[in-house]
Amino acid sequence: MNFIESPLPGVILIEPKVCADDRGFFMETYHMARFRAAGIPAAFVQDNHSRSTRGVLRGLHYQEPRAQGKLVRCIRGALFDVAVDIRRGSPHFGKWYSIEISDENKRMLWIPPGFAHGFCAISEEADLVYKCTELYDARADRCILWNDPEIGIDWPLTEPLLSPKDAAAPRLSEVELLPEYKG
Repeated sequence: MNFIESPLPGVILIEPKVCADDRGFFMETYHMARFRAAGIPAAFVQDNHSRSTRGVLRGLHYQEPRAQGKLVRCIRGALFDVAVDIRRGSPHFGKWYSIEISDENKRMLWIPPGFAHGFCAISEEADLVYKCTELYDARADRCILWNDPEIGIDWPLTEPLLSPKDAAAPRLSEVELLPEYKG
């Protein structure tokens, strides 16, 4: 596996080693010792699977308290995936990083606790699977407006299909409950 630090410290792009031949392929998607050696000491407690059609945008989601770290990968189609540093006091507060993840490139993205996560489907259908470091807690479920101009994410679409929750999300500057930067 190749672990590549993004411009946002802590957010890591992972390129797995893929062994392919005319029968198909094999790849390792998680190996605790290798992840820990690369600076990802996460213990995963929940796996999720999300399917979206072209134009669906989900996010920007986070959980506070009980912030979740997420290891995300696209197993069908293609997604534009985004992490936003929302830790109060962070030198990178409000900064974002994006990457295309797909079933073809097989990239994965580690999004540590304290970051909001969002994605949009850029193929006809896309399946995202992800591991979480904390269990989902509906009372801690939070979101930030996907097109908050103060964050300025350069999404590949302008009129996404949104859930009512995501459409009504507050701007980052309006959110009271955010994780703290522990530097």
